[in-house]
Amino acid sequence: MRAIPTLKISISGVRGVVGDSLTPALLTRFAQAFGTYAGSGTVVLGRDTRTSGEMVRQAVVAGLLSSGCRVVDAGVCPVPTVQLAVRHRRAQGGIAITASHNPAEWNALKFIGPDGLFLGAGPARELLDIYHQGDYVKVAGTEIRSVERMADALDLHFKAILDAVGPLPPGPRRLRVALDACNGAGVFLAPRLLEALGVDVVAINVTPNGLFPRPAEPLPENLGALCEAVRTHHCDIGFAQDMDADRLAVVSERGEPIGEDFTLVLAAWYVLGKTPGPVVANLSTTAALDEVARRFDCPVVRTKIGEANVTERMQSERAVIGGEGNGGVIYPSINFARDSQVGMALILHLLASSGKTVSGLVSDLPRFVMVKEKLACPSNKIPDVLRMVKREFAHLPMDTRDGVKVMLPSGWFHVRGSNTEPIVRVVAEGPSEAEARGVVKDVFDRVATIVNG
Repeated sequence: MRAIPTLKISISGVRGVVGDSLTPALLTRFAQAFGTYAGSGTVVLGRDTRTSGEMVRQAVVAGLLSSGCRVVDAGVCPVPTVQLAVRHRRAQGGIAITASHNPAEWNALKFIGPDGLFLGAGPARELLDIYHQGDYVKVAGTEIRSVERMADALDLHFKAILDAVGPLPPGPRRLRVALDACNGAGVFLAPRLLEALGVDVVAINVTPNGLFPRPAEPLPENLGALCEAVRTHHCDIGFAQDMDADRLAVVSERGEPIGEDFTLVLAAWYVLGKTPGPVVANLSTTAALDEVARRFDCPVVRTKIGEANVTERMQSERAVIGGEGNGGVIYPSINFARDSQVGMALILHLLASSGKTVSGLVSDLPRFVMVKEKLACPSNKIPDVLRMVKREFAHLPMDTRDGVKVMLPSGWFHVRGSNTEPIVRVVAEGPSEAEARGVVKDVFDRVATIVNG
């Protein structure tokens, strides 16, 4: 089988393995391309805590400065902090240096437009065209600007959340919260925000050294230490972040992961109870979201996978909340960005106002079970995989806007190529784990035949 490439260039940005495909030269060229795209204007820069982050930052700064940009460096901070800072500074764009949930050896550049949103398909292709053509703006040494350190980026984000959501209402006792920040970018903001909301915090993995104490993706199988902390310290809830602090997973008071698919469901429950309105989510988000929206007589609009797709539709629909089923909560009253800190604030308000436990809230929802699998797959094989799915399930309703989503009598499954990794994702949801796993196994075996053929 052909070796899986360690570099991924797409409309979602560029990511790769440091020391292999993601080289300083490539990073500098991409930064030059973005500086050219941004018209040699102001660009905000931020990064997560990965050990490769400083090397990547210096390569990116070199490319931006060489193209005449004014660089505003927000330092180590969550991705949504960078997005908020772009708007606050009225910058022409931003670059977040993070490979998010990818393993430690990876890093990446995520490109942000002047509106604080990730580049949509059209602007992203324009940027890629500039990169591939290599026709970058180049300024003389006398025109190169200095780098400005933005010391208040985290304070700006902290204030925006508190101003929009406020501290928790007084109750019979303070909630106790366990936090697993994965030694990532959330360590400087999340504990401080939780304390300001009015809860007691039990924090683990909050050393910003870039070392991964667990796989970064906040999946149930990666949250053993957080579950133990919840049980040991008798916490009301546990929160887990990924390295760039845009995704959030929840652990119940019993020390059991509820699945990151329910993060958006709980956040939407609180928001719709206060301000009913449209909800936007991607195609792989749990059907439990539809049930919550139905209770408040609110519509749910589905989009292709990717934050840029969700935020674009949220704006056109004037959505009050949106996000993705991977633990991404987007609350436009604060920021059009997936934000784990915002997710924490909204869910804690739901807990405080309802007087229920996390388990109690989840038991009041239709209990769908979602199973996710992924299979290494060269990009050139993905069209063959999708054609196979369309052919073999042609008798069922399907949505082909992003891969293939097939509607089953008691659930659904979704097959698509990843925008960020050389893999095919297979996601299924059903009324029981056995049924969902059965669907995934059936589809996964068929996909593997194509990939390995």
